[in-house]
Amino acid sequence: MNVGCCGVNFGSLSSSIAALRFPNWPRSLSFSSRTLIPFSSLSTPTPMDSSPRPVKPWLLVGLGNPGKKYNGTRHNVGFEMVDAIAEAEGISISSVSFKSLFGKGFIGNVPVMLAKPQTFMNVSGESVGAIVSYYKIPLKQVLVIFDDLDLPFSKLRLLPKGGHGGHNGMRSVIDHFKGSRDFPRLRIGIGRPPGKMDTANFVLSPFSKREREELDFTFQNGVEAVRILLLEGFNKSASFVNTAKSLEQHSQ
Repeated sequence: MNVGCCGVNFGSLSSSIAALRFPNWPRSLSFSSRTLIPFSSLSTPTPMDSSPRPVKPWLLVGLGNPGKKYNGTRHNVGFEMVDAIAEAEGISISSVSFKSLFGKGFIGNVPVMLAKPQTFMNVSGESVGAIVSYYKIPLKQVLVIFDDLDLPFSKLRLLPKGGHGGHNGMRSVIDHFKGSRDFPRLRIGIGRPPGKMDTANFVLSPFSKREREELDFTFQNGVEAVRILLLEGFNKSASFVNTAKSLEQHSQ
């Protein structure tokens, strides 16, 4: 797609470690936007070794454009998916860090960061690259969520790696990963423009009431896919995504 539009306070360390050890620990945490403490400072013992090992968080990034003008548009479904994850898991993403709306919490016993870059779509990599570099997050634990013109509307597709497919936001992310494409991504189908409608106008257009209902159902499937990805692995999550029913199929 070629669209030219346009820290942390866990309380005590022991409580954080307990949250990692016990999945039933409350998932909703309060974070300060003024102090940044890397998740890598947390550790947990390995089963066969008494020495601690670093616990690396997952970074879940939704791509979109900031500002009320773009709220609810097709190009911002990545933002909306991250919002759905935050709401489902009780994670606040109201702080501002790394040119992004940013939040930290847990999904099950897995530490996560949620980010919505505020740089505008075409330079999303400035924000994403800075977060990954600061926290030294392995690219295999960076999930980028974005809109896709080439997928049918509301269709999800989870891939372990790949190119940018003409999407300028993804192009920017790959550039800031020094050209690496080896990171998972969740694509959300927005369909193709009707008739001869300009692509730029289409991706910046809002959804109809019926589309919104279907998209909200898709977000529910997306939230579940992310939970499975973090807690059970990529293959099980991809299988879930590929077999997930649409709203119309679910209603039959």
